[in-house]
Amino acid sequence: MTVRTGELTLQTRGNGDMLDITVEVQRVVSGSSVEAGVVVVSVIGSTAGVTTIEYEPGLVEDFSRSMEKVAPIGDRYAHDSRWGDGNGHSHVRASLLGPSLTLPVLQARAVVGTWQQIVLVDFDTRGRQRRVVVQVMGE
Repeated sequence: MTVRTGELTLQTRGNGDMLDITVEVQRVVSGSSVEAGVVVVSVIGSTAGVTTIEYEPGLVEDFSRSMEKVAPIGDRYAHDSRWGDGNGHSHVRASLLGPSLTLPVLQARAVVGTWQQIVLVDFDTRGRQRRVVVQVMGE
């Protein structure tokens, strides 16, 4: 079994900023020498998440609007009361989305559908430099 690890460094704008990272992930996978296995994509931090979506403006807007319904910015969060940083909603949203994603690898490519992209979503209240670890395992 081969294990290869790559890292992406991405600048975000925060506040629900969604970045399509499919090309960068595929670059790590294709450079790994793994033909068949799995790839794990994981963002480091507790106010961002990783998922797949059809990355088009309408759905990006729908996603943002849905997150506002689930964990509204203006609600009271105990985290904000304790730390005073105003990003309790960011932590809740990131927890619901999750920090990582696992996909199959076939023919040295992460398997995604035609209209399915891998995205990083930064929920924090300000832009950040985000680290995303991409680990490929297989043969």
